[in-house]
Amino acid sequence: MVDVTREIERKYEATDGGGLPDLAGVAGVAGATDQGVVTLDATYYDTPGRRLAADGITLRRRTGGDEGWHLKLPVGPDARDEIRAPLSDALPAGLAGLVRSRTRGAELSPLVHLLSERTVRRLVDADGALLAVLSADRVTARRLAPEPGEPVRWTEVEVELAPGGDPALLDALEPRLTDAGLRRSATPSKLARALAETDPDRRGEGVTGSEQATGAGKPTETEKPAKPAKAGKAAKAAKPGKSAKAGKAAKAGRDKQGKRVKPKKATAGDIVLDYARRQAAEIVALDPAVRLETPDSVHRMRVATRRLRSAFRSYREVLDRAVTDPVGDELKWLAAELGVDRDHEVLTARLGERLGEVPVELRLGPVAARLRIWSQARRGGSRDRVLGVLDGDRYLALLNALDALVAGPPLRPAAARPWAEVIPRAVLRDYDRLSGRVEAALAAPAGPDRDALLHEARKDAKRARYAAEVARPAAGEPAKAFAGLMARVQDLLGDHQDSVVARKALRELAVQAHGAGESAFTFGLLLGREEARAADRERELPGLWAEVSREEHRAALGA
Repeated sequence: MVDVTREIERKYEATDGGGLPDLAGVAGVAGATDQGVVTLDATYYDTPGRRLAADGITLRRRTGGDEGWHLKLPVGPDARDEIRAPLSDALPAGLAGLVRSRTRGAELSPLVHLLSERTVRRLVDADGALLAVLSADRVTARRLAPEPGEPVRWTEVEVELAPGGDPALLDALEPRLTDAGLRRSATPSKLARALAETDPDRRGEGVTGSEQATGAGKPTETEKPAKPAKAGKAAKAAKPGKSAKAGKAAKAGRDKQGKRVKPKKATAGDIVLDYARRQAAEIVALDPAVRLETPDSVHRMRVATRRLRSAFRSYREVLDRAVTDPVGDELKWLAAELGVDRDHEVLTARLGERLGEVPVELRLGPVAARLRIWSQARRGGSRDRVLGVLDGDRYLALLNALDALVAGPPLRPAAARPWAEVIPRAVLRDYDRLSGRVEAALAAPAGPDRDALLHEARKDAKRARYAAEVARPAAGEPAKAFAGLMARVQDLLGDHQDSVVARKALRELAVQAHGAGESAFTFGLLLGREEARAADRERELPGLWAEVSREEHRAALGA
């Protein structure tokens, strides 16, 4: 069992021994209660190459106060999700699974030992309710790997909000803290500071904030990442030709000197690779959320896979399809696995909503029970199936292939050209595909053939939308507006396709009800309403298409 809590806190460096300042009278703090001193003994774990620390993640085993295994995942400024498991000798399997997308099979072993003498004070309001906990930690840190090192010591002060507390309290308290001689910590965690200050090659030198955040020094990577899938091998074999320098330089919008590229000066490779890296990182970052069943996490991971695959297809002028197509096939597989439960949930929710719109006197027979039985029969084992995918070798091979692709991108010559010469043309190429499909659907007679064409048009609208999203960092508002237009087409066609799928399910439900001797009237009524809804969407499409297809929208992209 694991327990998840949202931790919102700020850390400050103390320069005078770590006394706790008086915060009474600030932002509703009416009083303070000293809780004494507690000793916290923690061992932090990571891979030999510090893959967790590189992403701002900490994993520790703590005894003393608040004992147990603690995994902390950053979720925003001053905020982390802390996942806890009971104290045990071995790392709980549940926590190990939550970092699998980062460790990729590398061993987790003790990295740093921290001993903290913590002085605790509770800050309360006029009613005695807890607002925040103020603490001073006198820390002794010792590096355990790759070789034991000498201890370092420092004192820091933390302010942690009570559960459900208002983050604005941290801003209100900060002036009083700085007046007391404290300054915001340059590192996000004790582990980050310990890694920086115990680095045998950096002790006694200035360490930058980014280096402190990851514990960077000379390379310590001793594990080798798993070999990527076939696409990864293709990435190694692909020759970027004239754009080789761009391949080395285009990392998250930075040039070959490591300086951030201004969007207007970026190359096509800069823009596409920045988008690809962000989507690949999103997949990895959402892995723990999917495992923890965080609301909407499966959907968000699925969208990231689709965005990335779509970018590979839209920007084939920038990235070599010999490399990206095999990776895209694996992304399609992952999206399909993630979608098994999601698609069924969406369909069930639609049918339930439509049933709720039917007057009671028209609900003949046990229609709600029949819908519930039908839904449950199709959900069996879907949760276990998703976890099986995330725990499988094929999934890790995909993540490694993505790493290989963005680290050594298979750039084509067009990647080195200014973005404005390449990116808008790719967006409009996808638009032209959509335009042809919409026109064919509008010309087709109503029925299954038109339904199929509209379904393909929906997918084309999504692809054009994602292509425009890639362009947004450079093209700005015109790309955002164009993506919004494509989203409107996608939404209309999506509702039409959902109706097609719902009608198929309603026919099945009606047959089951009839076979069980129940009335099928209500399911027939719902089917008729879905047919009418689909017809409404088809009547709306010509007007919407006339609006979104105006030349001025395409001209704004600057192609």
